[in-house]
Amino acid sequence: MIEFRNISVRYGTQVVLQDVSFRVNKGERVGITGPNGSGKSTLFRLILNEAYADGGDVNIEEAPRIGHIRQHLQASSPDETLLEYALRGIPGLAEMEHEIHVIEHALPDTQDGPERARLLKRLGDVQTEFEHAGGYEIESRVKASLGGLGFSAEAFGKPFASFSGGWQMRAELSRVLASHPDLLLLDEPSNYLDLPAVEWLQRFLKGYDGTLMLISHDRYLLRTLTDITVEVDANTATRYNGNLDFYLRERDIRYANLLAAKENQDRRRDQLERFVERFKAQATKASQAQSRMKMIEKIDEAAIVLPKRSRAAAYLRLAPAPHAGAETVRLTDVSFSYDGTRNVLSNVSLAIARGEKVAIVGFNGMGKTTLLRIMAGARPPTSGTCTLGHKVIPGYLSQEFSETIPPDVSVFECAKRARPGATEKDLRTQLGAFGFSADDITKPAGGLSGGAKIRLAFLRLFLAPPSLMLLDEPTTHLDLEGRTALESAIRTYDGTVCLVSHDIEFVRNTVTSIIEITPSGVRTFPGGYDYYLEKSSKDSSKVLKFESSKVSSGTAAQSAAKEQGNFRTSELQNVRTSPKDLRRARAQERDKRQPKVKALRDRIAKAENRITELEAELETLSAVLFNPPPDTNFADTNRRLKYVQDQISVHTEEWERDSLALEEALS
Repeated sequence: MIEFRNISVRYGTQVVLQDVSFRVNKGERVGITGPNGSGKSTLFRLILNEAYADGGDVNIEEAPRIGHIRQHLQASSPDETLLEYALRGIPGLAEMEHEIHVIEHALPDTQDGPERARLLKRLGDVQTEFEHAGGYEIESRVKASLGGLGFSAEAFGKPFASFSGGWQMRAELSRVLASHPDLLLLDEPSNYLDLPAVEWLQRFLKGYDGTLMLISHDRYLLRTLTDITVEVDANTATRYNGNLDFYLRERDIRYANLLAAKENQDRRRDQLERFVERFKAQATKASQAQSRMKMIEKIDEAAIVLPKRSRAAAYLRLAPAPHAGAETVRLTDVSFSYDGTRNVLSNVSLAIARGEKVAIVGFNGMGKTTLLRIMAGARPPTSGTCTLGHKVIPGYLSQEFSETIPPDVSVFECAKRARPGATEKDLRTQLGAFGFSADDITKPAGGLSGGAKIRLAFLRLFLAPPSLMLLDEPTTHLDLEGRTALESAIRTYDGTVCLVSHDIEFVRNTVTSIIEITPSGVRTFPGGYDYYLEKSSKDSSKVLKFESSKVSSGTAAQSAAKEQGNFRTSELQNVRTSPKDLRRARAQERDKRQPKVKALRDRIAKAENRITELEAELETLSAVLFNPPPDTNFADTNRRLKYVQDQISVHTEEWERDSLALEEALS
């Protein structure tokens, strides 16, 4: 479908890509990963003709309809609503709909003849094209995607321009997803999403049947959505025919082989240089020295370049937490309002014990960041109290860099303010340990890259160790290695951590309890992220069952009363019935239900057998991917693995449904 042939791209003197060649086939789900600034987004810009290669070409077959997230968003008019903006996701759809209305309006006034026949033919063609483009169901798809990404139904009619940049990006994502393109290009789609929206996006993309190219550092999305991985690093792109876990294993093996090859190459080069240096002045050895110099030139031309990997991964670490009391922080009836009229938080009461690792979850706008700010002392509550425990020292890492670190202050000065009593030598040593060179420390903090800003923020926490660490989206500018390193640091940290993150895998691997903020209040779940999902889904299903029962009947109480009345009537009718007649009636009822009971039992047994077979196959496929034979076809194996997982879900749902029906039939 898409073939990159010997692509080279330069920005000024900087080489971004050099002789890159790989192919993306139709229907593949490709995860693109690599360090920040390695050229991942450049691949998308080449596909979209927003950038041009200095060498090579990009061949796109079959002219697919491409969906991608634009960076600069603009409504067609100041009054254009959110729903209207999202409905403009398919190019030409509005024009086709307008033409259909024009033709339908003209037909009643057109006499039978060639013109009417032409209009009818054109109407049929446009309606077919409109239907093929998804015009008749586009509104329902758009509303579903907007709702899944956190928009309320009331927001659909609000002007698109009235939403913040983050919510506008969600609307853009919704409009792209609803257009159902043949080729979907997503560049860090989870950056503007909260955890519930990331979960929804993952479920949506799992059912997408086109070709997907996903640039992301989010391991949850990469692991569950992609079956091919392309690593962009060291000016090149390497295709791995497997998912994220396969790529991570193979990448480490490849890196070890490259490292060994480079060591051999460097050793050979040193030997040649020593020979040249020793004998270049001797006439008898001049020709041999010249020959060695040519060999050195060939080595330089074919020099092995090691992948850059992650700088952040090597430099992120946390200092031991100072001793503090058993209770780290307590909030009592805390409410907060920014404008004095509408509360962001209302009557929040909770306590966090020493050593807990807590994640705050909920849709954007629910007050997660505000809660962190109150705990950090950056915002006093409008009402209620927030009390830190004995000797508790908070350390706050804000999503907004300028909130905690002045952007116009040098890197060195930022470090000095974190530990005023430290000597210049100690500060320079610590700055170097966190990856800042002598040139870097004189730069203003606001001019640093995203990854460097994260390193500076953690350096400040290292220089002034807190006992309560408050982290707001700490993984935003970290790549895969950086996120893994931060996970490890937090797990071994002996203090208390309270964090907000949209990275599901990061939350799953670090926290031991969850604080959920919803419109109805704040709840605490004393378990990890999977425990929270399990409990919250059960609670949601109970609410949905209760609400659906109210909606479906409309008069649930009346129905119950009617059933109760029918029961009372039958009871009165049976007052004079003999015990023998009652036994006979019950036996007849059992006989009547027997065919249904037998059919349900047969279906349950069949589902159980099928689930057992599928689970055995799943173990076999997993073993193949974990320890692949040389001739393994990873694409086919991954496709089969996904199919087996989907079938297990389908048969499990059938088993649950039939089991409930059997219980009702036997009761």
